[in-house]
Amino acid sequence: MTTTLAVANQKGGVGKTTTVASLGIALVERGLRVLLVDLDPQGGLTFSLGIDPEDVELTAGDVMLGRHRVTEALVVTDEGVHLLPSSIALTRAEEQLVGRTGRERRLSVALDAVAADYDWILVDCPPTLGVLTVGALAAADEVIVPLQCETLSHRGVGQLLDTIHDVQQLLNPRLRVLGVLPTAYDGRTRHARAVLETIGETYGLDVLEPAIPKSVRFAEAPAIGRSVLGTSPRHKGAEAYRAVAARLVDRTPAPAVV
Repeated sequence: MTTTLAVANQKGGVGKTTTVASLGIALVERGLRVLLVDLDPQGGLTFSLGIDPEDVELTAGDVMLGRHRVTEALVVTDEGVHLLPSSIALTRAEEQLVGRTGRERRLSVALDAVAADYDWILVDCPPTLGVLTVGALAAADEVIVPLQCETLSHRGVGQLLDTIHDVQQLLNPRLRVLGVLPTAYDGRTRHARAVLETIGETYGLDVLEPAIPKSVRFAEAPAIGRSVLGTSPRHKGAEAYRAVAARLVDRTPAPAVV
């Protein structure tokens, strides 16, 4: 069975792209077939995996508009994941999608056509709660909310959960919130620990473990066009993402042997 996981938070800079790239590579390391979907018009995931968004001919937007199939737009990265890329052209596609019938389900329909080819599909959502994020939630089985352990980082969590609830009620009743993934975490500070406790108490969300430690390695990796698992494989941040990936896999059925 294929599991589609959306990584969403309308606040920028909380580690969505790093989480998608790192979890994707960690799953590939475990021998799984992985498709990453870049739904951010800024193309951060695409760039982070060594592909210049300005050189991308087809994007997720072309697929959602029905102009091309997923297989026509796919790129295979150096680290072994398949990528449905993004570029600034996705902004124009998003504007066109607003007036299209079934706009919220277009990504789901497109991914259904290739789901049998993958064990995991991970979607990097843009830092908004617009049509692209709603489309990702409508296509997903599960959603993770990456969250920096700072007070201002969790102010929009309630709004995101309201959007998820609406998607569950109207578009995708199978969608499940796995929980919050702490990023840029410094367990030595009382403030960081207090933020996590506040999230759990206020919103009733599980806190995924281990927390992803704060490190400059995550900022350095995209410049090389690889994930932190590729640039610093033994770093504590890489090991943390491997541990999170292991937890995701251990609670799901093993992929069928063909």
